[in-house]
Amino acid sequence: MKIIVPMAGMGKRMRPHTLTVPKPLIPIAGKPIVQRLVEEIAKVSNESIEEIAFIIGDFGKEVENQLCEIAKNIGAKSSIYYQNEALGTAHAIHCAAESLSGKVVVAFADTLFKADFVLDAEADSVIWVQKVEDPSAFGVVKLDGENRITDFVEKPQEFVSDLAIIGIYYFKDGENLRSELQYLLDNKVVVNGEYQLTDALENMKNKGLVFKPGQVIEWMDCGNKDATVHTNQRILEYHKDDELVCDSSNIENSIVIPPCYIGENVVIKNSIVGPHVSVGAGTVVSNTMVRNTIVQRHSNLEHLNLENSMIGNHVDIQGDVAELNVGDFASFTK
Repeated sequence: MKIIVPMAGMGKRMRPHTLTVPKPLIPIAGKPIVQRLVEEIAKVSNESIEEIAFIIGDFGKEVENQLCEIAKNIGAKSSIYYQNEALGTAHAIHCAAESLSGKVVVAFADTLFKADFVLDAEADSVIWVQKVEDPSAFGVVKLDGENRITDFVEKPQEFVSDLAIIGIYYFKDGENLRSELQYLLDNKVVVNGEYQLTDALENMKNKGLVFKPGQVIEWMDCGNKDATVHTNQRILEYHKDDELVCDSSNIENSIVIPPCYIGENVVIKNSIVGPHVSVGAGTVVSNTMVRNTIVQRHSNLEHLNLENSMIGNHVDIQGDVAELNVGDFASFTK
């Protein structure tokens, strides 16, 4: 099985963090979002992953090497494709046309999920969904009495379904998907100037392909600071029985309230950390209380009372601050 990961977007809602790092590589409980995403797909698919194709912008060689390492860690080969213009979801997936063969999962890298179903790899297609309170903000699916998808409806203003599409799709025949995407591009089938995956899905359904829903337990957003901090909290809860404090960390005269992720060579002195805090490698926390927060690598936090915050890499903050959203290489003293 192959996984196709479109991730070329600018991540504007996650600035300032995405000014220096692509959003899918922002760490959640010690692992990049995209790494957690492909690991969960591998668990659900119950099949070996032979290839992960990443569709990116001009992110640089260091990012590409990191993505290749993520694929290698789950035993898959990696492929890098480029989307140079933001022309919609269908266009993004088509950028990886060479990898669209055999069994394929397409997963947009701005969401995480937990599921207890095993993917039906013999189905024509499976669309990951979750029930939501306000369907008007999402694309949704309608089902018939045999639990087959009959319609894809984008942001319905009147209720038609509460099963929202979370951005992960399985196709038994990747060549079929590639052909439908090519049709959209060749015939300039656009909505508001963009090529949409839902148009390809609708064409496939009209030709007799059967689409089934795969309902997840939880769908976690990483679209902005508050959502990402909450997702970090939920992932830590799911992994609270794992060993999340690295042996090389140095915790002196401090309390760590689980669940927390404490990375390599982290120093914590005279502080209370947690619950629901992730601290990246090489960071120093002293004389500080911090909870429900993501702190990335090689930062320094001193004399703070901090919560519901995101702190980037190589950040130096000192002073009595309650809530922050600070990108890389910032310095703040109060």
